[in-house]
Amino acid sequence: MPLPEGLGTIRDRLFDREVFSRNLRGARIRKSYSEYTREILVQTCLAVAGAITALVVFHLFSIRFTVLKPYPPWVQDALILAVPGIMVFLVLYFQPMLAMKGRKARIEMDLPYAITYMQALSTTLTLYNAIRGVSEQGDLYGEVSKEFGMIVRDVEVFGDDLVTAIRNLARTTPSENLKKLLDDLILMFESGGDLPGFLASRSSHYREVAEKELEMSLKTMEIMAEVYVTAFVAAPIAVIIMVVAENMTGQSALSSLMPYFFIFLPLGAAAMVWILTLVVPGENVEITHKESRETEYGSGIAVIEGEKPDQAFSRQIAARRKVLRVAAMIRNPIRTYMSDYRFGIVIGTLLGSVIALMGMAGMFQDIFPRYPGEIMICLMTVAMLAPLMVAYEIRRFYVHQVEAQVPDFLRELLDLKDIGMTLQGAVRLISESKIGLLSSELKLVSKDVQWGTSITSALVRLEERIGVLVIKRVISLIIRASEVTDYIRDILIIAISDMEHYLKMKRERYTVSFAYIMIIYLSFGIFLYTAYQLNVSFISSFEKLNTNIDISGNVLDMFRMSIILGFFSGIMAGQLSAGSILSGFKHVIVFLVAAVVLFAYVL
Repeated sequence: MPLPEGLGTIRDRLFDREVFSRNLRGARIRKSYSEYTREILVQTCLAVAGAITALVVFHLFSIRFTVLKPYPPWVQDALILAVPGIMVFLVLYFQPMLAMKGRKARIEMDLPYAITYMQALSTTLTLYNAIRGVSEQGDLYGEVSKEFGMIVRDVEVFGDDLVTAIRNLARTTPSENLKKLLDDLILMFESGGDLPGFLASRSSHYREVAEKELEMSLKTMEIMAEVYVTAFVAAPIAVIIMVVAENMTGQSALSSLMPYFFIFLPLGAAAMVWILTLVVPGENVEITHKESRETEYGSGIAVIEGEKPDQAFSRQIAARRKVLRVAAMIRNPIRTYMSDYRFGIVIGTLLGSVIALMGMAGMFQDIFPRYPGEIMICLMTVAMLAPLMVAYEIRRFYVHQVEAQVPDFLRELLDLKDIGMTLQGAVRLISESKIGLLSSELKLVSKDVQWGTSITSALVRLEERIGVLVIKRVISLIIRASEVTDYIRDILIIAISDMEHYLKMKRERYTVSFAYIMIIYLSFGIFLYTAYQLNVSFISSFEKLNTNIDISGNVLDMFRMSIILGFFSGIMAGQLSAGSILSGFKHVIVFLVAAVVLFAYVL
């Protein structure tokens, strides 16, 4: 449905068709320029219509926001009308560009590992089948798999030849490095060159490219951290000091600015976190467990032709599987809890609901008579985030432990293969060594082989039991290499190099982000210390001079601002350290507890 002529003219003036179309293609948003720009205008109009409805309701019931009481009513009306529409428009307007930049960074970070996998495939498969193999490993190679999936789609669905499909992807991919690789692949394919040798040379080159991309991401992160500390922590401190100084002189012009801090401080901080989420690649701590449904022994029970399967027996099998899954959860409650965030969400929701009911019953009035509402919000937030935080931190520790053990496993496997041992024998000997968590898992692999399972099937079960990304990448390489030849030394060397490169980039990110996390902690600590000094030491010094100064009216504003800063500073710290909002929950809890202790017990 086309837009009316007037709206169509407005759209063409607001949006550059060529730039917007390129951003949509690069972000892989499956909408045309006309569809997406029409959606922006329609969604903005709907947001404004919703704001008008809310405004009518507020007037009917005489609702006024407490923080806006110093202002005339038209200020609240203007904010209600303007803020939702502007926010919806800006989010939808910038989303394609930011999503494209984020995909570019993720593609170039995963590209070296995808090329390594293609190198292992190309020893026995054609170029197209190697590309198809990468596209089928979406959980291992992320955005690179999605890009290669476009080639598979063009060949198998649209009937294009391989060269045409590769050129189509080269025109639309947001990554210049992937485009160069695709152009080189076309030249190599048309000239009939050595594909494994070509990919081997490109693999080391794109590791260096990935390191440069990480440096660019870290610089972006540094800029965002500095802007956040300056605009969202230092600025409130300066405003609070000026407000207190004005109150001493009997003026309160700056006090009227406080409502804007309560409105635009959360919006600005949330926008920065959202931009970091899209632009900077995060740390992958995903754990995925799949049930193996097909084995070398078959995937089901044979049924005689013409007979229907026994439904009662099938239900018994399904019930037995459920019992076994529950038994596995009981045997390994910690692994179950960290693997599925739904348990943490349910527990957090229950705890938060209990605290909310306690607050509604007035129980906080007796314990915290000064700020019962604000303290209830803090405690409810802590109670809701704590279970999910525990699940994430246990999972992150587990993933880091596995990742640290993988290089030792690969080196021992390489040494044993060099002296002529089979893959089965090497795995059995390594399982008897002490390399942490992997030793117990490799013992299960060895038992599977002893009971008649092939080594490749046993390794597949290993990667599905552990469920960590790096293990899946390493095992996939080993399995593919072992299917081609028993001489897998070169593949193991490549896998070790990839793993060391991956761990090196993680250390570099943590080193850079740690400094800015400390800056955020220091800034929030300075904010709390400023509030303490203004309300304790500063006031007591004037009491000695028999001067009566009352700034108690600003204490509540300081507390509310500390809640806002504590929440978003914690989220920002998590986003900087691991590229995950979940990683920021522990910082949020620390900041909110510190704010409650200061304002409820110290002041």
